[in-house]
Amino acid sequence: MTVYLTARNPTDSVTLGLLPAAARLDRPVVLLTDQPDAHRAAYAGLAAAPVAVVGADVADAGALSSRVALLSDRYGHPGALLSNSDHLQAAAALAAELLGLPAKPWQAALRAKNKALMRQRLAGLDAVLAVELGPDDPPVFPTYPAVVKPREGVASEDVVLVGDERELVATVAAVRARRPGAALLVEEYLDGPLLTFDTLGDSTRRVHTGTWRTTLGPPPTFTEVRLDWAPGALAGVRDQVDAQLDALGVGFGACHTEVVLQGDRVRIIEVNYRLIGDLMDLVTVDVIGADLFEAVLRVHAGEPLPDGVRDAAGVRRHGRVDYVLAERAGTLVAAPPDGERSAGGVTLGHRRMRAVGVTAPVHGSNRDYLAAVWATGPDIAAVDAAVDGFREAHEWRIT
Repeated sequence: MTVYLTARNPTDSVTLGLLPAAARLDRPVVLLTDQPDAHRAAYAGLAAAPVAVVGADVADAGALSSRVALLSDRYGHPGALLSNSDHLQAAAALAAELLGLPAKPWQAALRAKNKALMRQRLAGLDAVLAVELGPDDPPVFPTYPAVVKPREGVASEDVVLVGDERELVATVAAVRARRPGAALLVEEYLDGPLLTFDTLGDSTRRVHTGTWRTTLGPPPTFTEVRLDWAPGALAGVRDQVDAQLDALGVGFGACHTEVVLQGDRVRIIEVNYRLIGDLMDLVTVDVIGADLFEAVLRVHAGEPLPDGVRDAAGVRRHGRVDYVLAERAGTLVAAPPDGERSAGGVTLGHRRMRAVGVTAPVHGSNRDYLAAVWATGPDIAAVDAAVDGFREAHEWRIT
């Protein structure tokens, strides 16, 4: 049974998560991508490397399905076709359906990716004032503060808080200069504690696999700087979250939803129909003690969700992830080495997300991450002490 996996750029979720999981399950992987050279370089020397990296039009469902059908004679019959890329969920789902394979509903994948469609679909459950702007539409919005974002954006890139019409006009012009022809969305600012609601489902049930309380950097951008495990934070509004995901059609496969909690009301910010990213999926696996990557591969092969994947609200361990941000443009000249160690029941890890010697501007998104520092352990105090101690003892220096 061969797994056909689609991707754009290489990510840790694939390199450190899905590929090793497939190797543990003894399932060969063929990776299809529009960036084959980058993936071949990323997997050089990797024990769990794909059996092949194949160039393909991964955004076209018809082209993708026919490509997989042709490759099956060489690499084996497809047992699963999936993607962990935000940009490729709908195409992968539709291609899998065309091949008769288990798949996410492609309609739900489109609704999740297109934030205007998402707002329209959820209007009956939670109306959020939102206006879609085509490339030539004048930037007008009736109330402030408001948030400008690409209609199909990811990673908080070009997501900006504006306080009045002047800021709206200037921000829209700046985003359009970076994204010519892109559709934008302006919507009311949803204030309150920001949390994740992560799920994994098979053809019959959807399980809550984690909730993280998210700390953001200073406005007007929305860069995540810290996440703390908080599995019961949404217990009182769980029915609202489930109803909204049901309305979108989200159930099968992995999904990462970001919400704001306003008293007894939960407001969806966005839905990413894939695993939580930026190493958070790997940390979640350590916290909950269940292999989400193997589970994802199993459900896409038509198997039931493993018994070990249980509701995260019952997990008694704790976890925290800090992102070290570049606060100014420049060249990273010093950073501690990657590594992971365990002591006293606490696992502490560090992974660079920008190589020493790389020069970059400041983006106001997760593209500013220099590194991730994380810890998992039996309680909050032990985890906080590990992360805080590591950060105090090391330096990430930009010149």
